This record gives sequence, C-alpha cells and structure tokens, in this order.
Amino acid sequence: MTELLTAAQMRAIEAAAIASGEVTGLELMKRAGRGVVEAIFEEWPELRATSHRAVVLCGPGNNGGDGFVVARLLKEWGWEVEVFLYGDPEKMPPDARVNYERWRGMGEVVAFNDKATAHLVEREPPSLVVDAFFGTGLTRDIGRIVRETSEALWMHVSIHRGRIVAIDIPSGICADSGKDLGRALPATLTVSFHKKKLGHLIGEGPVHSFRTVIADIGLPDRSERGRVSLTNADETFLRKSRQPQHHKYSHGHALIVSGTSGRGGAARLAARGALRIGAGVVTVGCPLDAIPEHAARLDAVMLRGVADGLGLEETLEDGRINALCVGPGLGLDARGREVVAVVLESRGRPRPTVGRGLPRRSVVLDADALTILSQNPDLFAALHGACVLTPHAGEFARLFPDIAEKLAAPATKGPAYSKVDATREAAKRAGCVVLFKGPDTVIADPTGRCAINSAHYDRAAPWLATAGSGDVLAGFITGLLARGFSPFDAACTGAWLHVECALSFGPGLIAEDLPEELPKVFRVLGV
Repeated sequence: MTELLTAAQMRAIEAAAIASGEVTGLELMKRAGRGVVEAIFEEWPELRATSHRAVVLCGPGNNGGDGFVVARLLKEWGWEVEVFLYGDPEKMPPDARVNYERWRGMGEVVAFNDKATAHLVEREPPSLVVDAFFGTGLTRDIGRIVRETSEALWMHVSIHRGRIVAIDIPSGICADSGKDLGRALPATLTVSFHKKKLGHLIGEGPVHSFRTVIADIGLPDRSERGRVSLTNADETFLRKSRQPQHHKYSHGHALIVSGTSGRGGAARLAARGALRIGAGVVTVGCPLDAIPEHAARLDAVMLRGVADGLGLEETLEDGRINALCVGPGLGLDARGREVVAVVLESRGRPRPTVGRGLPRRSVVLDADALTILSQNPDLFAALHGACVLTPHAGEFARLFPDIAEKLAAPATKGPAYSKVDATREAAKRAGCVVLFKGPDTVIADPTGRCAINSAHYDRAAPWLATAGSGDVLAGFITGLLARGFSPFDAACTGAWLHVECALSFGPGLIAEDLPEELPKVFRVLGV
C-alpha cells in the first residue's frame, strides 16, 4: 500500500536526509521549486509557449522559500512575476532567507498587508497565482489579512478562470487532519513533495484542491510502523485457487441475516455482493414469511429460515459458515437484538475444519446492527477481533458520541483531531476493525494500523451516494472474509473495489449495479 505522511513525519524525513549529508536544505528547496514549475507546465502545457503573468504569495517559513524559487524560475522563463511576502524577512529560516535574497536580485518583494487586496483584485487577474503562504507547517489560524485577501483573490481569479497553485497544501488546511484552520485558499492544483499527506485525502483537504500531484525531490523512502496507507487491491489474494481438489466450500460460506418481509432488499444487495466477490456459498437467513420474497429475487443464493435467535443458533451449527453479515434491513426489534447477541456469542464455538486457511467466524456489523450495539452496552462489550463495524457518520456518532464530538469540534490550531485519530480511537475501544464510511473512508484496527480509501480527485465517485451502496459494501467485505481475508484486509480491499466498481460503471449508478460491475473490474486487474 502507498504510505501517507503527517507533517511531522515529513519534517523528520527531510531532517534525517540533511543530517546524513545526503542533501542540503537549500538543495531540497531548489528541487521543490523546480518540481512545482514542472508540475505547472505538465498540467497546463499552453503556459510553456508564451510569457504570462504570475503572482507568488510567500509566507514567512520554508514554504515561502519554495515560493521564491518558483518566482525565480518563472522569471527566468520569461514571465512577468509579482512577489508578495507576508511576514518579516529578518525572521525567515536561513534557507528561505537565501532564496528571498536571490529573488531580491531579480525583482521586487511587496509587503502583503491590507493594501495587497486592492492591488491584487483591481488589476486584470494573472494567469497564475502561487500560494506559498504556509504549507504543511501551519499550526494556527491563517490570520485576518491572509483570510480576507484569499477570499477576494479566489473570487477574482476563479471568475476569470485563472489558476491557483498551492505548494504542499492549500494554505489554511491542517496537513494532518484536512481541517480548515481559517477559510483556506482553494487551489486548482496542489503540488506536494515525496508523498501525500493525510490532509490531502481526509476532511476538507480534498474539497480545497481540484487536483493534487506529488513531485519527487530525491528523498529516500523510509518506511516506519504507525504510518497510514492508501487502500488498494492485492490481485494475488483476489485470485481463486485453481487447485482441482478445491470446491465451493473451499472459498467460504457467508451467511447474511435478513429482516422481516418487506425489508429484504438490503440483505439481497449484501448477498449479491458477497457472491460476486468470490464467496463459494452465500445463504440469506430470514423469517419464514420472508422466504417467498427472497426466492422471487435470488437464484444462486440459498435461503434458510431464521425466525429468531434460537433459529440462528441452529443455523450456525453448520460449521462451514465462516463469515456473517448482520444489520442490513435487520430491524431494531427483539429479534434483531437476539440475532446480534447470538452472532457475537458464536465466535468461540468449535467447528469442523473445512478448507485450509479459513478463519474462525468473522462478522460484519452494519446498519441496524450498529444501532443495536449503540443501545446495548453489553452487546458492544461482546465485540471481538473478528468483527468489522461499518458506520457512516451518523452511526459513528451513536456508537462513539464522545469521539464524534471531538471530531466535529471546530479546529483552531494544528495538528487538529482527525478522522484518522477518531477511527483509531474507536477501533481500540471496540476491540475490532472499524470502517468509518465517507468519501474519505478510514479503516483502523485495535493495534493502530490504519488505511484511507479516498474517493477524491481522479477516484471521485459521487454517484456512490445512492440507497443501498453501503449494503453492497457490507456484502463485499463479508465475501472476502468468507474467502479467508483478515478483517482489516477485507475491509480495505472491499472498500477499494467498491469505488472501482462505481468508477467503472459511471454516472447513473444504482446499488444493484455494483456487484455486477465486479467481473469487469477483476478483468482489468487481471484476476
């Protein structure tokens, strides 16, 4: 998986490279500025051809130093460049101060103050605005002057279809949480370095940049424990075994527990998702009066009468069932509570060994099951390491109200409490994997291992906001659990494939389309 960094981790990597003598801070700043200019020309090739006007907004730190390098390179390219500095040049870090002085040998530096707003918005908008105010080092509100000018400048430039390029991250966005620390300046393009930061993919970070790219500045790739990763799919594990002695039960048996008649659609969506993703056998367990409804809509999925908790206990005597999905369309009545209780109590029961490598029963708890957990502390306490919780924001708030309150609190300084922090804390408290849904889905386990499934930028899939898509995701994860994936890997892979199916289908998607798109996605992956 691709690793993501916090601001502190990025600083540590840079500091280690400088301390080892591999590179100087001044050279890193030069590479960063060059990477920004190269990214600009790659994004907008038409800007290479003729001279243009650029406004470069520099801050008092090293991000401002990168801005002075960009200004110098554009000037050398033949552009007309105006440079503004927010802060005292005497207090700039040494490397940034060197690049400030180098620019002073080529052009003027205008103080960024109250007069700057009028100066910037009363003129014809430039072809390019470079935001080099604060970058990833911001730990406070951006300040009134920057905030007011940023708003006016964004309106002025966007009306004329101008371009705003942020260095590292849009100024005002906390690099660790994606939270807005004071009306951040949106960017048409963000150019960051070495690796993406958490704030590029969670919170409001993706909303403030239409596109984010990474420039290589020659830093070594040092992996460390505790970092957050981007989800992807491991094609090796997705492939079904071709061994001739294997059969359907070798790939797991998933049980989807459904609610009463008239509430079965969610369970059918989950069942179809589990079957398509590769579970060998899928059964829907439902009250007897719901069997005709399911039978009219399902063929390859088996049906079993599960009237109550006792009926589920009897069903689970079949040791071949190794993964369960509970919650979609379950209902909040006494039967629903019984079902959740039985599922959570069944984990330790002995069962015959069927197929090599299959785990003990794993459980996905979604939708109504999450509400039941939030209302019954004794059931919440019964959660275990083979469980996966899949809450959206409302369900998360019911399950973890204090954590949700911290997450919702307005950020005034950074690093701010993030969705990554919240999901990790929730997973540790629940003792199981938590998949906190959204365009910035975060998955964490009790050890602190964490991944982000981002549906932003080139993976934006707004049509996933449709009824039933979460039920299909629960089915995907259940099917992967049945096949032998660990809870964390099943959640990560299921979430990634969920977005890939939406991207493959495109606009007009409804939940029923998601499982049917999986074969196409698998072919593209070579599975």
